[in-house]
Amino acid sequence: MSIIPVPRVAVIVVAAGSGSRLAAGIPKAFVGLDDHTILRHALRGIFEAPPMQVIVVAPAGREGDALTDAEEAAADRRDLVSVVTGGPSRQASVAAGLAVLWGDVEYVLVHDAARALTPPDVFTRVIGALEAGAAGVVPVMPVVDTIRQMEGDTIVGVVDRSSLTAAQTPQGFQRGILESAYAAAEDEYTDDAAVVAAAGHTITTVAGDGVGFKITTRADLDRARGLVRPLRHTSAPLGEPALPRVGIGTDVHAFGGDGSLWLAGLEWPGEQALSGHSDGDAVAHAIVDALLAASGLGDIGTHFGTDRPEYGGAHAEAFLGRTLALLGEAGLRVGNVSVQVQARRPRLAGRRAEAEAVLSRALGGAPVSVSATTTDGLGFTGAGEGVAAFAVALVVPAR
Repeated sequence: MSIIPVPRVAVIVVAAGSGSRLAAGIPKAFVGLDDHTILRHALRGIFEAPPMQVIVVAPAGREGDALTDAEEAAADRRDLVSVVTGGPSRQASVAAGLAVLWGDVEYVLVHDAARALTPPDVFTRVIGALEAGAAGVVPVMPVVDTIRQMEGDTIVGVVDRSSLTAAQTPQGFQRGILESAYAAAEDEYTDDAAVVAAAGHTITTVAGDGVGFKITTRADLDRARGLVRPLRHTSAPLGEPALPRVGIGTDVHAFGGDGSLWLAGLEWPGEQALSGHSDGDAVAHAIVDALLAASGLGDIGTHFGTDRPEYGGAHAEAFLGRTLALLGEAGLRVGNVSVQVQARRPRLAGRRAEAEAVLSRALGGAPVSVSATTTDGLGFTGAGEGVAAFAVALVVPAR
């Protein structure tokens, strides 16, 4: 067996959280994505990166499970692995990891196990910035959504997103700086970079990765499962399905809403509006469902449910734009979409090309075809009570 040099880098994998928002009934790190746990997947990216001391911080009573996951992921690097018990807070858990650092370690990375799909090149970028002299390093992603300032359920302003980034992990630090910052910390901070910044040090950034999102809610878990599912039967890179994938979607809305009718991304003056949390655009909603199904990212209720006030009254552009961003983060793009509308009114024939152009533009230029039919007076659509739409979507790897 080859001898692995004593590493200069350590990574503390924080896996001690309860995962209350995931509501899985067990600590979040031990929830399954496929045949393996969230923790096991997080360790995969770590052991594909340059050799590091790996310290897993586990919940009390789950240390043995954590060690099993770590040793299986480590393969011939098992000598680099240790497990410690976490504390009552995230900072206490990180402090428990700091207490068992080896003497030769110069740089410390802190990584959330909940960011289970973070690829190894993010670790490499963080380490490279530390070796170049940075005191602290955070991988970041640009903010793509419009950020609105709220007071209760009311929008009172829009935040300029050009100066915003979304922080990810692993966050990396010079060992001495991180240890002294933790020793001096008197408050609880949201992440380790905040602890170090509060001690007066400058934090720099490197590029994060779209698949490095944090698994917090059921929607996040569905998204992660959709990304790892193709890996069970292929050697495709993480997050990149080997083959194109197809999904179907359907949506129905009844007439009876306020204001104008919105359908297929177009306003139809003089037509009765559809009812719904947003604008009731059954065509756009069916397309969203088809794209999410093809991508394994859940469904429209997962991402645009009635518990999301920002989508109240929103039109097709908002739904399709956000869906396109979700696909992009998952390493996917839209191949094409076909959607059929069943309704007595409005008559789509005269505006079909316009609708296809609007929907295609909202999906980044992907081809969209729209067809329409009636049901010969049968059912609620035949009676003129509402609109139904059925969509089929193809998604393919983005690269």
